[in-house]
Amino acid sequence: MSEIKVYGADWCPMTQRTLAHLRHLGLEHKYVNIDQDPHARKWVEEQNDGKAKTPTVDIGGRILSEPSNHELDEVLAGAGRL
Repeated sequence: MSEIKVYGADWCPMTQRTLAHLRHLGLEHKYVNIDQDPHARKWVEEQNDGKAKTPTVDIGGRILSEPSNHELDEVLAGAGRL
């Protein structure tokens, strides 16, 4: 099964929406606060052409930047998580 990692920030409403959606679906995930982890911030910037877009979600190597719940669900379904 694919691991789900959410790279975001506590102050970001889209990060909080994504985390709430994953909790609602009952899916285990790891949250990484890029404000507290400079290596994670650098990784997010590398994925987003130098921008710290939050959330950036990694689902088994598939990277989503600022996904809607619908986009997230599509990738989760494709990864066999829904």
